[in-house]
Amino acid sequence: MANLNKALAINVKGEFFVDSTCIDCDACRQIAPEVFADFEGYSYVYSQPENEKQRRKALQALISCPVGAIGMIGNRYLVSSVIDDFPILIEDDVFYCGFNSEKSFGANSYFVKNQDENWLIDSPRFVSHLVERFEAMGGISYIFLSHRDDVADAGKFALHFGAKVIIHRQDGYGVNYAQVIIEGDQPVEISSDFVVIPTPGHTSGHCVLLYKNKFLFTGDHIWWDRKNKCLYAGRDVCWYSWDKQIESTRKLLNFNFEWVLPGHGQRIKLPIDVMKREIENLIKRMGKV
Repeated sequence: MANLNKALAINVKGEFFVDSTCIDCDACRQIAPEVFADFEGYSYVYSQPENEKQRRKALQALISCPVGAIGMIGNRYLVSSVIDDFPILIEDDVFYCGFNSEKSFGANSYFVKNQDENWLIDSPRFVSHLVERFEAMGGISYIFLSHRDDVADAGKFALHFGAKVIIHRQDGYGVNYAQVIIEGDQPVEISSDFVVIPTPGHTSGHCVLLYKNKFLFTGDHIWWDRKNKCLYAGRDVCWYSWDKQIESTRKLLNFNFEWVLPGHGQRIKLPIDVMKREIENLIKRMGKV
């Protein structure tokens, strides 16, 4: 829990606050944009919740914060009452895990309850609540790691559930427990529902995961820009090759999907034709940067 003595002066006074340990990972702003905003390298409370729905979202953000920088004044029982929301259903059989990890700078992770095999996409913190929920939902068969930055506690989940870990060889150093190694730059069909698509750029071994031609888990490749309302890719966080990242983004035009579910940045759902136009427009913008 955050320390009220370290609360940022910019917070609007009230029930919730953010303290100076915030790492500006954006998780809280994704979950509760009605409450949290960014300012000079921090998130802060710009508007206290106006109803129970907004309060619940703020509590979900508090639980998900990777460094415990969000606090509340008052009945802390409310926090424990919201924990059971996690993992939070996004759509169909796809869930947001919450419990973001500082080890991956607060990256989002996802859980897929597939009829044949459950998947974890990137990794949250290894906490008893998630372990118990995943067990109740049938365990984890595969853990897909989009790239080397967002590994977090994947090893612990793999050991506990006996899951097979997937990562590209170029990003596999340090992940010596991975059993499925992706090679080269061609898509790899793991099963009829899951396709790994190598997308080098952010890192040399970055990959995205396509599920049921509907959900694209994009790691740090692309995400939705809330402010400008468009798909976005960040050259300032491209550690390997911007030219390769442009090529990798162009590759996505060969696939159909409605959802972009990133590790960092806002998720978005759009009709397939609109999503393709967004990708085309993004490629044009990337070429000008």
